[in-house]
Amino acid sequence: MTVGSLFAMISYVLMLNGPVSNLGFLVNMAATAAASAGRVFEIIDMPNEVVEVPDALEVEEVRGEVHFDDVTFAYSAGRSALENISFVASPGQMVALIGPTGSGKSTITNLIPRFYDPTSGQVLLDGIDVRQFNLRNLRQHVGIVLQTPFLFNATIAENIAYGQNDAQMEAIEADAKAAAAHRFITEFPKGYQTMVGERGVTLSGGQKQRIAIARAILRNPRILILDDSTSSVDTETEHIIQQALSVLMKGRTTFVIAQRLLTLKTADMILVLDHGRIVQRGTHEELLAQGGLYREIYDLQLRDQEEFVASQEKLPVELPQPPVSVSSH
Repeated sequence: MTVGSLFAMISYVLMLNGPVSNLGFLVNMAATAAASAGRVFEIIDMPNEVVEVPDALEVEEVRGEVHFDDVTFAYSAGRSALENISFVASPGQMVALIGPTGSGKSTITNLIPRFYDPTSGQVLLDGIDVRQFNLRNLRQHVGIVLQTPFLFNATIAENIAYGQNDAQMEAIEADAKAAAAHRFITEFPKGYQTMVGERGVTLSGGQKQRIAIARAILRNPRILILDDSTSSVDTETEHIIQQALSVLMKGRTTFVIAQRLLTLKTADMILVLDHGRIVQRGTHEELLAQGGLYREIYDLQLRDQEEFVASQEKLPVELPQPPVSVSSH
């Protein structure tokens, strides 16, 4: 063998080393992908727990009356998340849900758009069991503003118009103004065409909330669910969001979940939940007179503040004294 042939063979072996090593990695990755794909398709092929009935109803307009009739629900066999829940929310009424963590507040609101079905009892919309509705049609009548709204890696305008493909720019801007979002949007160099990044990473918590509120206003739902939508923002931003929500709630049946009593005081009906049961119901004044869990929460959150405000209002107003003139002789 010549020296040239030897070096050629060594070069070929070195060139072969990389592809052979990569082939080993590819075999390993293929096996991992096959196992992962099997699990993914296993989830996709699982039967849907929420199933439409044959000839499901499609209703163009609803009044917004929500009736829970002796509803019990359990996520799995064992302890129920809700037990014997009964109440009626009239059209245009604001219903507040309050209680300790795990008491079933979010579970109640999840049953309205049929994210789950009750284990027993009925959830009625305008007197019709929600299980009789076409799922898409039912959810068109429900708007939800979550504690942490989900924004897509798209423009602000596209995020507001999500679900309303035919929305005009004039309507998007009008609803952004109603949600107190127009001002900060127009401060961006590209305005409504600003990309917000994955999950709205370029926006603050309050800005994301107001975009989510504008999205809900654009959908114009008859039933509105606000799931602790102001708990993660500062006081000033909360005040701005509350003003936007007051516009959004007009004329709609609204369910509000909140931990701050200041948000719930104006509700037409407050439901106090504990361990999946309604332990108290009534207005703010009625529940204070009853005592119990609601009074305990009030004493922790608002009592000192309201007593201080009341004491300040009773203090005599001191008027400025006129200057004393001194005459010189």
